[in-house]
Amino acid sequence: MKLGILDQAPVTKGRPPKLALEQALKLAQAGERLGYARYWLAEHHHLGGLACSAPEIMLGYIGAQTSTIRLGAGAILLPYYSPYKVAETFHMLASLFPNRIDLGVARSPGGPAEASMALSDRFLERVWKLPELFEELLRFLDRDFPADHPYASLAADPLPAIPPEPWILGTSEKSAMLAAQKGVAYAYGHFMNIDNAHRAIDTYIRHFQPVRSLPKPYVLLAVSAVCADTADKARKTALSSYIWRLQTADGSGSDGLPSPEEATAYAAARNLDTAAGLDKALEKTMIVGSPAEVKQRLDALQAAYRPDELMILSYAYDFEDRLRSYELIARAMLGGQT
Repeated sequence: MKLGILDQAPVTKGRPPKLALEQALKLAQAGERLGYARYWLAEHHHLGGLACSAPEIMLGYIGAQTSTIRLGAGAILLPYYSPYKVAETFHMLASLFPNRIDLGVARSPGGPAEASMALSDRFLERVWKLPELFEELLRFLDRDFPADHPYASLAADPLPAIPPEPWILGTSEKSAMLAAQKGVAYAYGHFMNIDNAHRAIDTYIRHFQPVRSLPKPYVLLAVSAVCADTADKARKTALSSYIWRLQTADGSGSDGLPSPEEATAYAAARNLDTAAGLDKALEKTMIVGSPAEVKQRLDALQAAYRPDELMILSYAYDFEDRLRSYELIARAMLGGQT
């Protein structure tokens, strides 16, 4: 079983976004040391508390200071962009960092409606055209436009020896079917939606067509997990993430993750039963606990969905707690590989 890291470059309250981006590099470097197979960075726009609006820039920064870990966008929000420009950008990354670049694509807005309007005045129209946009992107990566196509002689320079590996990311049967029909790997965001997971993954596997270089279906399951040396420490660490979700929902989370003390005060001021609320969250989209507990839950997910790879999203107010979470999960899941 391979493990990966999904990073959303979270900002912590009272600290500048620059620090979140610097910590992204440190997290990728730590992942490389710990035996994680890949590191992906997500794209978001004006979504309070998340610092990365241009993962392609960060991947160049991180690639130059790592050696072996695969790097990717999780995901590029393709409806905003020209497939040709995306192909050029990721061909450049793949030229600089051979056989290390993943190109994940998704259709979500990644931010509020105002950001979508500012990025593209045709966003909704292009969301519906994602299959066509993705097909065009693949043809630029593969250089296989029909001879009579206007782009047949157009190359997305520079052309790397090994092209970036394309992925579809999603949480629905629609995204799963697109990945299957195009013969690319599929990443399911379990931390965003557990309800569709079985149906989407089953759809992908049943309908997969080996029309490109990928010989058989390949499934990655992205999971939210916080691990600490003790269960109590893990729950205290996860409280910041849980309260930040509530703050984001009520419009007060734009400053980023609150400290555990601030999270506790927020809950007390609103008479929230944080223990019960956190328990409810844990039942759905989060895994929190000691190494043994987290391993048990991840093993159960592996048995239930049979993914080829797990990708871990782990939040913590203190960066050292975040690194420790990834370290403990790697030790528990990879054993002697770390």
